[in-house]
Amino acid sequence: MKVLYVTGYKAFEFGIFKNDHEAVPFIKKAIRGRLETLVEDGLEWVIISGQLGTELWAAEVILEMKEENEQLHLGIITPYLNQEEGWNETNQDFYRTLISQADYTDAIYKKNYEGPYQLKAKNQFMVQKSDGMLIVYDTEREGSPKFALSEAQKRKEKDGYPIFSITFDDLQQAAEEDRWAE
Repeated sequence: MKVLYVTGYKAFEFGIFKNDHEAVPFIKKAIRGRLETLVEDGLEWVIISGQLGTELWAAEVILEMKEENEQLHLGIITPYLNQEEGWNETNQDFYRTLISQADYTDAIYKKNYEGPYQLKAKNQFMVQKSDGMLIVYDTEREGSPKFALSEAQKRKEKDGYPIFSITFDDLQQAAEEDRWAE
């Protein structure tokens, strides 16, 4: 696998409204654990759409991992231009910092938000352009990642597209491992 699409819950779907929330390090630890194995197996690119939450925390993890893994690259491909426009200033600064450090950035639609069709097209595009998906999602707690997962499942049925998931149990385990290490 050369290209992995990483997605998952948005920050507010976790009930997280600040990047220094106590749960964020555990989410990032779980993402990193999955990515390290894939990097050992030849992963070269991680692509995200730049959503607040899982995707931007994954971007932080990738940027940290790039220090030890020169073959690893980060692509941020947004569904449309200026997706951060409605965000608060702190989140905009966080986003723009990560965008500036990405190896590749682009927008699927070269215009601002017009409608949900852009988000649907984003899910299709990201699944088509990747060799697999890592999703932070638990089917027992529905949320916006269900749409990306649905696209990935369609492709999995066609050609065996791999889908790796991180569930709430996995996140709980990451938190407990940290407590035992103290």
